[in-house]
Amino acid sequence: MKKRFAALDATVIILSAACIALCVALALVKPTYLVFVAGVLLVVGIVVGLNIRWFRHRLARLLHGASDASSAAQGSFAAMSVPVVILTGGSVAWYNDAFRDDVMGGRDVCLLPMSKVVPAFMPALAKEKTGQNIEFGGQRYSVYGSGVEAGDGLFVAYFVNNTTLKRQAGEYLATRPAVMLIAVDTYDEILKEMKESDRARVAGEIDLALEQFIGATTGFLRRISASRYIAVVEERHMQEIVKNRFSILDKVREIGEEAGTVTLSIGVGRLAATLREGEAMAVQALDMALGRGGDQAAVKSAEGFEFYGGVSRSVEKRSKVKSRIIASAIKDLMAQSESVLIMGHRASDLDALGSAVGMLRFAKLCGKPAAVVVNERQSLAANLIEEFRRAGCGDDFIEPDEAEKCIDKNTLLVIVDTHLKAILESPELYRAAKTVVVIDHHRKCVGHIDDSVVFYHEPYASSASELVSELLQYIDMTKENRLTPLEAQALLAGIMLDTRNFSLHTGVRTFEAAAYLRRMGAQTQAVKKLFNSSFESYAYKAQLVTDAEIYMGCAVVFSDSVPAELSVVVPQAANDLLTINGVEASFVAVDNGAQVSVSARSMGDVNVQVIMEKLGGGGHLTMAGAQLRNASLEEAKRRLLDAISEYRESQRTEKQKNS
Repeated sequence: MKKRFAALDATVIILSAACIALCVALALVKPTYLVFVAGVLLVVGIVVGLNIRWFRHRLARLLHGASDASSAAQGSFAAMSVPVVILTGGSVAWYNDAFRDDVMGGRDVCLLPMSKVVPAFMPALAKEKTGQNIEFGGQRYSVYGSGVEAGDGLFVAYFVNNTTLKRQAGEYLATRPAVMLIAVDTYDEILKEMKESDRARVAGEIDLALEQFIGATTGFLRRISASRYIAVVEERHMQEIVKNRFSILDKVREIGEEAGTVTLSIGVGRLAATLREGEAMAVQALDMALGRGGDQAAVKSAEGFEFYGGVSRSVEKRSKVKSRIIASAIKDLMAQSESVLIMGHRASDLDALGSAVGMLRFAKLCGKPAAVVVNERQSLAANLIEEFRRAGCGDDFIEPDEAEKCIDKNTLLVIVDTHLKAILESPELYRAAKTVVVIDHHRKCVGHIDDSVVFYHEPYASSASELVSELLQYIDMTKENRLTPLEAQALLAGIMLDTRNFSLHTGVRTFEAAAYLRRMGAQTQAVKKLFNSSFESYAYKAQLVTDAEIYMGCAVVFSDSVPAELSVVVPQAANDLLTINGVEASFVAVDNGAQVSVSARSMGDVNVQVIMEKLGGGGHLTMAGAQLRNASLEEAKRRLLDAISEYRESQRTEKQKNS
């Protein structure tokens, strides 16, 4: 039937075109007849248009059962309250009164292509269980269908008008409360040292900035302590805040620049089921923001964490009260344990091994048998292990396989220089341990150890060795049982490694820890020898530096020619590349067969931690790394360059926004 009506339409169109052609020819022969011809064309157009419209209207009434000859069943189906349309070959073959009146606004569309009637309609989506959501004529529909999508078969589509429901659902989501906890990072370090008048002025400027920030929304702000605030805003405004990447961080950073930088840490609980759950998520997010060094916002939702900001260096804390409390807590835990195992991260460096040696002495001072768990074949601190073997202390170091056999429920596991489960020296040993202590200085990342009894995490510290050096000062020592010069040198080597000989990420307490180790007998010339390398490793390091390329202000190297036992040259090459003029950051990626190891360094203008996090790693603003398992060197190169490009683009966006 559809083909017959289509042929009729074609005949009408052809005859109309012939009539128009004859009239135009007549006008060309006799120009004086132009007015007459125009009138004829107008009359023909009106007559044809009205007849086609009347024809379609009459046809529609016949098809959907409005004639007297219709069956009762057909009339009942046509009177359904839900708009229904039947298609064949992609064109409208039938529809009921509800479709014509509610969806089409009273317009008849028989035999017209559905792509012109409702352009957004897609039969394939309508056939799915969830249907297809369509906005048409100012209304919102969920369209469900079944049948044959193509050919001469029939396809039935039901248009369910749920405009009110969807608007209410959208309004519900837009008004969901997001809980925001705000902390002034530098309150104790900067504001408390100011004059009373200056402190009042700076505090007032912070209050005003936060009031204006929250005042632009429909939410509210309340101070809950001297340096903390709570705010609740609607989700619609939180979307705008996230879009602007928490511009309040930049605004507050400009306050009090003469006395010192004021920074905020913000934790947000978003799209929670209840306000209590939202507050709990905000607490976790704020803890994560502070653990990553502050001056940033962490947003926690059901999908996980998102981070914004984090462009400044961590602010050093001057109070040692926490160190004393942590030392006392670890001492009590060791007293309750029968043995102690100390472990760092994979491919342990001088900081991981130095801090482990320090905690080994801590355990011995508590009178507990202890050992350092290290994979010597993959360690980057082979020189240090060799020094202890020469001193007759080789039994203090055991392999992970051996440690897994001797651990029991009464063993205390101390993890140093990392807080991530994925990069532990032995994840199996961690899973077997019942009591765990974590000591780390790297900025907190997603996937951190969350079941430890003591989690001593201070991102302001230069190194894990600095933290352990402070802990050792709060435990009683005797002349017979005290930190040995070799152990002090191991801790000092860890500090020197992570600070690049006290040039980066150092504070007052870093030098205090170094002075303490010097009093304990550490010799700087002996420490310097721990950084010595063989002629072969020096040659490989030089080759890596030679192969470097400059990409967006960063020196990048990709190599598969470095032997696994010489992996120590990777971070050394990254450090050397920073001495080149114009290089703001360096990235050295080496495929050693089992994985691609990436070492990243910067002088502070580039946050390499953020870039390494995109590769599954982490670290500090100026020193970070990642280990890519089951990835080729080409894939690692692509991912690293993409991460650098994305970071540089975000830098440009921030700069444009601030200017």
